[in-house]
This record gives sequence, structure tokens and C-alpha cells, in this order.
Amino acid sequence: MNRIHVYTGDGKGKTTAALGLLLRFLGSGGRAELIQFDKGAGSDDFYGERRLLPLLPGLAFHPTGLPRFVPARGVFRFANVPGDFEEARRGLALARQALGSGAGLVVLDEILSLPLTGLADAASILELLDHYEAASRPCELVLTGHALFEGLEERVDLITVMTKRKHYFDSGEKARKGIEF
Repeated sequence: MNRIHVYTGDGKGKTTAALGLLLRFLGSGGRAELIQFDKGAGSDDFYGERRLLPLLPGLAFHPTGLPRFVPARGVFRFANVPGDFEEARRGLALARQALGSGAGLVVLDEILSLPLTGLADAASILELLDHYEAASRPCELVLTGHALFEGLEERVDLITVMTKRKHYFDSGEKARKGIEF
């Protein structure tokens, strides 16, 4: 039986854990889909893993979202603009399609952050899980993001919470290429 995994919390490592599982799955000969939400679809050179992901056999990779970080200026855009909402809707549509694609693993990176950022409501994600269940759990499903919301915990099979106990960001260190992005 396929399972639903959640990697959440305020600590570092949610995407890293999901990508580790993705590599293990692909390495065993599986076919997978990865949809990254709100990570800047046009900024492929920002996140280091995006140079390799399109080259992995068996992986369909779909980055969504407008760029939020401007590396040259070291600033992050927090306010949503209309295009952010369009990209979130596009990502949710891709997620629904991925569940019917025949892939054995679907990773929805940062989908659980959409309600926090206001780009989609929790009901949209729960509807996606309804679709998954109605299709008889067609794949292993991984959801990542910063927080759980009401109604999610009882729907999933595994929850790993990344808890920040100490982080060098707190002393003013900036994100490092190849480590944080």
C-alpha cells in the first residue's frame, strides 16, 4: 500500500529529506514526479539541485512560482504579487496530473507552506488528498512545508518534524550556495 509522507517544521532539512527519498526511489528504477511550489520557476540557477534534477532518468521535474530571492542583492521578497497566485494554481494542477501520471513517487515540495503564505488554502490541499484517495493511492506521496494544518495529520501515514534547536542564521550568517540553496 502506498503511503503519504510529511516532512514539516521550522528546521532545516525538509526538502533535503524529500530529495534523498526521491534519489533512493529513482536509484531503484522507479519513475517519479517532483513539483516544487513557490521556489521560482524561472530561477533554475539559484537552487543548486536544479542543475541535476532535469538530468535524472525517470524524473519529471516541475518548478513553480515566481522568483522570491535576488541573490545579487541578497534580498527576499515576502509580499505576494498576482503571478504568485497563478503559479500556485499551476502547481496544484500539476500535482493533480502527477497523481495520475503512473509515477510511483510524487513529491510536492513546499505545498504545506501555501496556506501560510496565503497562496492557497488548506482545503485545496485536502481536496488533492481526496483525489489521491479516490484514485486508490496510486503512488507514494511526499508533502513538505513549514506547518501542518487542521485536518492533515489524520490523513497521512508518516510525519517527520524538523525542529530548529540552533541555526547559524540566528547569528547573522547568510544562506550558502550548495548548502541552503
